This record gives sequence, C-alpha cells and structure tokens, in this order.
Amino acid sequence: MLLRGDEGGAGAALQGAPAVSTPSRPPRRTVMIDGYNLALEAGTGVATYARNLSFACGDLGYRTEILYGTRASPSADPLLREISFFDPNAGSPSLMLEIARRLKQLCTSPLGVRAKEVPLTGRVITRSFQSRLPHYDRIWNAPELFSRSYWHFHAYRHFMSVGGVARPDLMHWTYPLPIRLPGVPNIYTLHDLVPLRLPFTTLDNKKFYKRMIQGVLSRADHIVTVSEASKRDIVELFDYPEEKVTNTYQAVSIPAKYADKPDDLVREEVEGAFGLTYKGYFLFFGAVEPKKNIARLIEAYLASQVDEPLVLLGKTAWKAGEELRFLNEGSNRYLEQLDNLTFVRDRVRRFDYAPFPLLVSLIRGAKALVFPSLYEGFGLPVLEAMSLGTPVISANTASIPEVAGDAALLVDPYDPRAIADAIKTLSTDAELRATLAGRGRAQAALFSETRYRDRLAALYDRLLPETVRPA
Repeated sequence: MLLRGDEGGAGAALQGAPAVSTPSRPPRRTVMIDGYNLALEAGTGVATYARNLSFACGDLGYRTEILYGTRASPSADPLLREISFFDPNAGSPSLMLEIARRLKQLCTSPLGVRAKEVPLTGRVITRSFQSRLPHYDRIWNAPELFSRSYWHFHAYRHFMSVGGVARPDLMHWTYPLPIRLPGVPNIYTLHDLVPLRLPFTTLDNKKFYKRMIQGVLSRADHIVTVSEASKRDIVELFDYPEEKVTNTYQAVSIPAKYADKPDDLVREEVEGAFGLTYKGYFLFFGAVEPKKNIARLIEAYLASQVDEPLVLLGKTAWKAGEELRFLNEGSNRYLEQLDNLTFVRDRVRRFDYAPFPLLVSLIRGAKALVFPSLYEGFGLPVLEAMSLGTPVISANTASIPEVAGDAALLVDPYDPRAIADAIKTLSTDAELRATLAGRGRAQAALFSETRYRDRLAALYDRLLPETVRPA
C-alpha cells in the first residue's frame, strides 16, 4: 500500500524553545495512536491508515503521540532505548534471561504493562525509516505490548491495561486490540470483519476473533470504520447500536514529486527497473492471499488472450500456494500448445517488492489496475490507482462500489469470464481508458486529505467537545 510521502514528517516539536503562556488559547489536546501496524516491516493498508491518521491529527492541531509495542529494550539508558527502537535485537537478553522475562510477563500481565518514552533525539540516523515513521510529538514503547495482549486476553478474557504514559485526552486504537488505556476515552477502528464474513480466506481462530471483537465493542467509547459496508457488517453481525459507529472513510495522498513526475521519467523507470513497456501491461498490487482472488485473476487473464502481460506485485501470504497453483499448472499446458514457446511466466510476471517511488511509477505506467478482491473494508489500491489516472477493473462487492463510484469497471469477482471480458475491453478501448482515467481522478478527489480531516475533526469534536484547534 502507498504511504503518505517518504520524506520528513516525523515532526517532533522544536527542542529547546521556552514555554510561552497563551491565556487566549488552551493547551493542545493530545491524541494517542497505537503503533501496531506502523512497526510492520512491510507496508499494509492498515499501516497506511494509521500513518495518515497521525498526519491528520497533526494537521488538525492535536498533539500526537504514538504507542508502539516492539521488542525494543526497556533499558533505563535513553540512548539504548533510542537505538533498540530501530534495532530490537540491540541488547537482547540471554536465553535464560529471556525465559525468566517470559515467566514474569505471564505472572504480571493482570497488573498491566508500563510504557517508556522513546527519546528520539537524532543521535540515531533515521532517514531510511522516514517513509514508515508517522507524524509524532512523542513516542512511547511498551515492549511486546501487542503480542502480550493477545496472550493475556486468551488466558484471562479481559483487556490488558497500559500505564506509564502521560495521559492523553483520547486513545485511538487503529486495530481491534485487546488493550485499553485507563481513564480516557478509548475508540477503536474496525476496518472490516473479513474473518467472520469470509472465514475461509484467513487463518484466524474464528472463535477467539469473535470473542475479541465482542470485547472491543463492549468496551469501546466509540467505533470508527472506513466504509458503509463495514459499518453495516458491525451493526448487523453484532446487533450493535448504529449511533456508536462512525465511518470516516480513508484518504489517499501521494507526494506530488511522484504523482506528477514527467511521463518520460516514469517510462524510463518502468522499462529500466521492471523490463515492462509503458502503458503496455495490466497490474495487480497487494498481498497474494485468498481474499485478493489471485487464482481467478490469473485464470481470467490467461483466458482473455490479450497481448499485454499481467504484473503481480506483492509478497506471498497465507494460502498463497493455492492462489498461484493455476499459474504453475497453466505454464505446463501453455507450453504444450505454443510452437514458439512463449512462456506463461513471461505473460504473468511476479515481483515481491518495489520501493515507494517505483511503485508509484509502476501504477502510473500500467494500462489498467486489475483488483478483483472478494472483500475489502475500503480498497486503497483502487483509490490510489484512480488518483494517478490509471483505469481500474475491480469488484462489485463490499466497499469497492462506494470507493470507485462510476469511475471503474466493476465486475463479479467470482466470475472469471466477467474479469476476462473487462480486461479485453480495456486492452483495446482507448477512449474508455481515457474516460475512466478522468473520472478516476475526480472520484479520488472525494477522498482527499482535506475531506478526511473534516470527517475526523467532526468525530473528535463529538468525543472531545472542548477541543480547541488552530483556526
């Protein structure tokens, strides 16, 4: 998933400036956001959501603090805490100390966990991490907070509490986590209920997951979600009060230096880095896992017999072998049918990873994005492609129609023939591609950062009516 920028932005307040009393403007209210997905090595849609949320909070004038739960050393040495935040292996204990620590965690988790501030003073060079760091005024870390919370909930069936932090005015959990910050309003974002709606597509323990979601719903001061489809699922599956759920949607934001890069430079990058022809391939990007419907996509693409290759960009996840099985078997059958030995692997090309700037160019250089996901809580790839002027083929299920509007070709994701026909249509119809490109940019504008901030501000103002933000 695309992130908001890859430069600067981890905006801590200026150091060393004297405090100035301003009687006419009360102190900024503080919003704390969890770093559950922000700490993942590979970007995800939820990581993008959390990062964009942090920037929106900063833009709205809130003091923004991030609570991580990495394995970073809980050392009393501030420098070591800063070092281990970026390298959790720094200062790792011996095996015996590790066992003792685990036993202590098991015994003490009912008492909660304590976080310590991570003093990011600039002594560690962090430029390589800028694309993943959120906006922040302060960062905290409670070692292994999130993994411990799951074990705690499994064993005790109640939520873990966190202490040691300066109390914010609002705690915003960006994922359903069995944790609560005492003494403040706690709101939780539920992006979707895929493990319950499409249980065969995930590896979750469904009984545990359902119990945890029920725990979140019973303890939350408010629930946030990202589409009307997800809101309906929450309300209907759990008979939850509709007034306690707010849909803020999401925002798309790609830096202008990548989004507006000259076409000739995009062409050079696509051809040089990937060996592809500019506007001469179809693209899918995202994790290779059952929800994304890769098996039917490959089947449909091969059946379409278009000349342009299909590019799959994304790491393999759970059940990826099943999704890619047809590609391997199809290769053998295809070779037997073609005298000139045009390999299927030359038509379906896989890449595990692309750096952010190249990913933007890869999207811009595609003839179309093909994203026939079975279920999406929001569907960021669709919005990101539309914002870059790339035509989109996607699914007519779940949240995608809300996001895409009339700016994409929407098909039944369970029907490979429908997907194949859409691919054939966009392969040859230049006028339709141009129409969808124009509509896509207009549709993406409905999900701008400004609109997202407005929706977020309205939510926070209801929960914190005394909030004062800069005019």
